[in-house]
Amino acid sequence: MAMTFGWKRGVKMLIERILGKRDILIPYFDFHEAEHNGSNRELMNDIYRLRYEVYCNECNFLDAQQYSDGMERDEYDPCSGHFAAFNHDGEIVGTVRLVQPEEHMLYPFESHCTVFDDFRFPERAKAGEISRLVVKKTYRRRRGDTLEGVSKDFVQGGANSPSSRYREQRGNSPLLLLGMYKEMYKYSRRNGIRFWYAAMERSLARSLDKMGFKFVPIGPATDYYGPVTPHIVDLEELNVRLQRENKFLAAWFNDEPIPIWVLVKTLVVNRMIGAPGKK
Repeated sequence: MAMTFGWKRGVKMLIERILGKRDILIPYFDFHEAEHNGSNRELMNDIYRLRYEVYCNECNFLDAQQYSDGMERDEYDPCSGHFAAFNHDGEIVGTVRLVQPEEHMLYPFESHCTVFDDFRFPERAKAGEISRLVVKKTYRRRRGDTLEGVSKDFVQGGANSPSSRYREQRGNSPLLLLGMYKEMYKYSRRNGIRFWYAAMERSLARSLDKMGFKFVPIGPATDYYGPVTPHIVDLEELNVRLQRENKFLAAWFNDEPIPIWVLVKTLVVNRMIGAPGKK
């Protein structure tokens, strides 16, 4: 028993020595939560600038002339939890927010999408909408990139894991998005949020479903910055499903201890992938 414990501890120490305190699954990015009215105003400004860069300059979703300071903001920001991803040079490369509107406000998707007649909205205090999900252009593999490819095989380092597709970390946006989803998940659990709404493309919904993230359509497709369908996910059901179908992600999302054999496999995959900028 003592020898087994010592071996496991030794492997864990070796992993920590190689990766340091970095995340075992996503070691090349750092993720932060920002408070709209908190002390980290500069972080919020970084978020607004990135949103302006993507929504106004790159995609032309919004009129750049309406944001003379180069920062895209709206009425939902004060009632949202904000999350950002940074590379190890301190450059912001992704952001997302979780909106919980005031009682007199609609959810953002309600301004553009309709829901099925039989859909019943859950209690507002327990629901939030995923909104303003953007990734810096140089960190997207292609236009409209989603979480496609971040499957159970990949995160567990299985024989069929597509590691060769991720040797260039600057294009590794699927894991970047996954990290921001984790931050939203932890925020939601702390604040009693059980349901997420999201207006998303069909390809993203399919990719999330493969990982155990069962987003259920609640309305027909519509044009909302492109063709999207409104969805909802129950985080309680999500956690149960991940525990059953993807134990690695279940443990990782909940910051629970990950079995040593999973740590070893993940380390091998990350070492195969290489550091940012290397092939």
